[in-house]
Amino acid sequence: MKVALVHDYLNQMGGAERVVLAFHEIFPDAPLYTSIYDPKRVDPAFQKMDIRTSFMQKMPFIMKHHQPYLPLYPFAMENLDLRGYDLVLSSSSAFGKGVITRPGTMHICYCHTPMRWCWNYEEYVEREQLGKVARSVLPFMMTGLRVWDQTSSQRVDHFIANSPTIAERIRKYYRREAAYIPPPVDAQRFPFEPDVLAGDYFLALSRLIPYKRLDLAIQACNRLQLPLVIIGGGRDEERLKKMAGPTIRFMGRLSDEEVIYYFKHCRAFLFPGEEDFGITPLEAQACGRPIIAYGAGGALASVIDGVTGVFFQEQTVESLVQVLATFDERRFDPLVIHNHALDFDTSRFSRRILQFIEAKMSEEKSVLSFSANDLAL
Repeated sequence: MKVALVHDYLNQMGGAERVVLAFHEIFPDAPLYTSIYDPKRVDPAFQKMDIRTSFMQKMPFIMKHHQPYLPLYPFAMENLDLRGYDLVLSSSSAFGKGVITRPGTMHICYCHTPMRWCWNYEEYVEREQLGKVARSVLPFMMTGLRVWDQTSSQRVDHFIANSPTIAERIRKYYRREAAYIPPPVDAQRFPFEPDVLAGDYFLALSRLIPYKRLDLAIQACNRLQLPLVIIGGGRDEERLKKMAGPTIRFMGRLSDEEVIYYFKHCRAFLFPGEEDFGITPLEAQACGRPIIAYGAGGALASVIDGVTGVFFQEQTVESLVQVLATFDERRFDPLVIHNHALDFDTSRFSRRILQFIEAKMSEEKSVLSFSANDLAL
């Protein structure tokens, strides 16, 4: 079986890119098709892969400023040459699902979310704090992008959603059903040491961008004078630093070993944003640490309220303060938390993906066989 992998773009490293790396482990000989690829901004493991980019790769300044090229992405994905493949496995939150395949090719899309800026435009603009130029131009593109997004969704044979929340969005916006398979977490990479004593600090690990809502964590810890360690960098860093009090520490980007240290010794991991899924809470849980999360989106699939963490119900400083003020990490069993994270390990993700593919291939063969027999009759 000839397999091709597809991803929207490779110019940042996050959960979606980890999914692609897991796909590559399942199908190590499969080429990866994408719109643009910047090896400096993604895991070095990508450099060992057969990566095939679109015409957009040669656009001027696109690695630093890819947003202005937004109207070109649909054309770029549709012009990728995917002839000769039996299976196309795409990882998409935007354009990857829009590739055009031959009639005999099965296209399975692992969907991280339908396009945010299309279907949740007002919320997207607000949380990304877009400038006046973007706010004036984007509305004129939205209708066309929504039409393309909905139309291109019909090219997919089978959808897999990364959380029940995303499965609901696929049903609403695409009128399609989706199976739910949680994304991979390399749980084995995070050592579980049940006898390690927790420190006095809470931990947040994230890109420092507006929709991650680290401002809530900072303001809540300011109010209660609680130690908070923040790992990561991003365009929101200066704004967040200005609001931070003396108990807040910004560590910047750290090595894997340093990140693991802070995971193992934190009182709890704070997850104040609403994510499609969110892998970092499961990495913290792999270390046996509880989570304090906003009770919406992907956190509902990765955290068990009262068992592996606790939810605050409103995305406000006051709601988070109420939880932090009464939080006691001793109520949680590190072994139970760790075992919960293992259910999301990469090996289980790979097995679930392969089982899904085999089931759909088998169904297609049965349908073709039935049709052939029907014609013969």
